[in-house]
Amino acid sequence: MFQNTTMMSLHWKAIVDEALRRRKAEKMTQREHAALANVSVPTMAAFERGNTALSLSKVFDILRIVGMVYEPSEGSLQDLFVNTAFAQWQELCTLEPKNSSRCFPYGWCRFDYYLEGELKFIETEVLITILETKMKHYSGLPPFYSSKNTNHRIITDDIIECTLNNFADFWRADVNGRMVLIRGYQEDLEETFPPQSIFDITIPIWRMAEALLHAEQLASFLKKKEDSALTIHFRALYTGLNGRVLRPWSMPDNTSGFQLSGRNALSNEGCVKAELSANDVSERLVEYLHPLVSTLYQIFGITDFPRGLVESVVKRLFDYRSR
Repeated sequence: MFQNTTMMSLHWKAIVDEALRRRKAEKMTQREHAALANVSVPTMAAFERGNTALSLSKVFDILRIVGMVYEPSEGSLQDLFVNTAFAQWQELCTLEPKNSSRCFPYGWCRFDYYLEGELKFIETEVLITILETKMKHYSGLPPFYSSKNTNHRIITDDIIECTLNNFADFWRADVNGRMVLIRGYQEDLEETFPPQSIFDITIPIWRMAEALLHAEQLASFLKKKEDSALTIHFRALYTGLNGRVLRPWSMPDNTSGFQLSGRNALSNEGCVKAELSANDVSERLVEYLHPLVSTLYQIFGITDFPRGLVESVVKRLFDYRSR
């Protein structure tokens, strides 16, 4: 596995031995070290046994207490988390037939976010319960959907990794409020037009809205105190845009009156990001979403994306949930 290779390249035994030496020099018990690092005692014991299956985020927490790790920014930790997930997804794709639709050969989008602020410690089983039973869904294709209907599922100390059979999403989550999802384009699965030919006008608005609402909900379960102020760091990456033309395919009634279709992509990929409060996403969704959408559609030469279209899609999304 990718994580194990990373651990071994860091001279893992020497790191564990040094951490153990420093703990004992500080006259700190294993249980005390675990409490300070905000990890479970079994996780602490596994680390000291030299278990290389632990996630790097947990290892950093343990090493930080004994002064053995440079304090990276939350953003760099998120990049590590996302890159590890991407490497694992690519490894899975090597097991698929060439040009398998499950590996999105014509392009894909990726959503990731992390929560910043005072978070409570939870076990992986609790996170699974939250994702499977507590989250509200706003469509039949929700982000980070957890189901036993998988052909690939890994659960480690603090990581859940899943590929869904029915629509081939690949996503990864950890108990520290980090999420990443890789998904192909619905447009590329249609038989009425060739793949990598259109980019639907409304699907990105809907999907980014769902991801922001998902982050808001997860934050409500993970915040340490009821009045804790958490920040959502959100990012969306779209690839494989060359050759695509804007088209009102999935919700043509919502796009009537807006002259947007027929525009060609000017770049092969685009990335948008935002930092926003986790306390009021539902109430301010259009306000948070419109700048993201506007930036994304500049790739198609649109310099003034209509706010009214974002409002229309968001209203439809909330109406769908209220059924």
